[in-house]
Amino acid sequence: MHRTQKRHLSGLDIAVTPAQARLLRIVDHYRDTPPRMADLAARLEVVPRAVTTLVDALEAHGAVRRVPDPANRRVIRIELTDTGRSALHALRGARRAAAEDILAPLTAEQREVLGGLLSTLVDGPGTHH
Repeated sequence: MHRTQKRHLSGLDIAVTPAQARLLRIVDHYRDTPPRMADLAARLEVVPRAVTTLVDALEAHGAVRRVPDPANRRVIRIELTDTGRSALHALRGARRAAAEDILAPLTAEQREVLGGLLSTLVDGPGTHH
């Protein structure tokens, strides 16, 4: 999946690592209140220093920006920029295209079976019919 997605991204002007892409998705998930660095570290299950490195790289590309928390000036929050939203949109498109490429040989019935199997692996047995 990663190789196919990377092939789809190669035609675009985006150089984002998988970890950076995941951080963009997480920042986007927060919508109303941009996350703190500690929130991102917890969601990514990494040390805060690793998040700082990711944010630094994305900020250098203009994809995110650090903004002060209106309630506490000592707290810094991370928000997507328009560039970051565009990159996220392109990444999602590449993921969809990669999934379509990978699943193309399967019939609709086989895709449904695969979806059920994957759901069982993720959620555990007996949660899907």
